[in-house]
Amino acid sequence: MNSTDCGLSGSSPPRKDPPVPKIVLKSFFVTAAALASALGLVGSASAAGTWTVSGFPPSGTTSGTSTNSVLADTNTGTQLKCTTTTITVTGMNGTFSSGTGLIHITAVTWSGCSGPLGITFTVTAQNLPWNFNAVSYNAMMGITSGTLTGVEAHISGVGCTADIRGTTSTTPATLNATYTNSSHKLSALSSGTDLHVYNVSGSCAGLLNSGDAVTYAADYVLSDPVTITSM
Repeated sequence: MNSTDCGLSGSSPPRKDPPVPKIVLKSFFVTAAALASALGLVGSASAAGTWTVSGFPPSGTTSGTSTNSVLADTNTGTQLKCTTTTITVTGMNGTFSSGTGLIHITAVTWSGCSGPLGITFTVTAQNLPWNFNAVSYNAMMGITSGTLTGVEAHISGVGCTADIRGTTSTTPATLNATYTNSSHKLSALSSGTDLHVYNVSGSCAGLLNSGDAVTYAADYVLSDPVTITSM
């Protein structure tokens, strides 16, 4: 008797599960994405519609302090550091349709400023107030990204002067900036700035050159729990 007579000619073909319809898979991924968004699991920043500010005292004025402010010349590598920088900040609690000017810096004081070769100097803020303008908000991180506009300053020391401006000697600078709710910290970022130095004279020459691009970075922790959110 051969194998074919006993029905042993070979094993039966493996069972195949029916394919999952494409429409079901598509529905699953769309639902998952919507759920992640609803739960705030998507961490990317997005442009906002309205802005809400809270935490300012009734006077509308608070202060902030930085212990890490640095001005750096991107051409020469010179760094000018200040041990303490204090800002006076004004703002209003409420909901606003625009992020422009949510925070105003009305005064800036630098102290303990020094550079290479033991040079000490003073910095004077000009063209105040400077404005923090909100552009996008990361709800997961509680961080607002934007710009700090109107920035101008003057540096002076023993036989050394320089002006800080924007793309020309007569236009104010714009810096990228962020505000972090959890730490109440307003940060000027070294990246994305159009700061330049002009009218450099005396012992500053060589350390700073007129027309050089410079960066400024500082983290100002506010004394009041100001919060910025957006929807």
